[in-house]
Amino acid sequence: MNGFEGCGELRVVPAAGGRELADWRAVHNAIIPTAVLSADEVRERAGRNRLEVAYLGGVAVGCSTVRPPDGETPAATVIARILPEYRRRGFGTALYEQGLAHARTMDAAGVETVVLASNEEGLRFALARGFAEVERYVLPGDTIPFVTLRLG
Repeated sequence: MNGFEGCGELRVVPAAGGRELADWRAVHNAIIPTAVLSADEVRERAGRNRLEVAYLGGVAVGCSTVRPPDGETPAATVIARILPEYRRRGFGTALYEQGLAHARTMDAAGVETVVLASNEEGLRFALARGFAEVERYVLPGDTIPFVTLRLG
């Protein structure tokens, strides 16, 4: 059993090796085209965050990030991303719930998520799970803001 009943053959694995890191990067860059990451940037993130890739069969359909609290943000951050063509099948919920369970093991003052403002499905997903918007910010050189939401 993979812990994702009702999600078909969804399998979530740590983004630890070359293939998984490349797949995590491909999903991230497809969903966040305004903040494309290089392979080096993904490796650096993997050293400080928990990165996972969701596979349906052998195809990467999503990725997640769990950031521990730090001196700047006392909350843990849980981000689940599913490619548009695989949404509305429960994969995002499964990936999010696994990330949330991990975040709850951390000494965090709450849980946050971050969604690109143009990702209306992602914003609806977060709001439907009890998150509320707390901040919008634009990265240097970008025009589309990111939305930080906190779990109520």
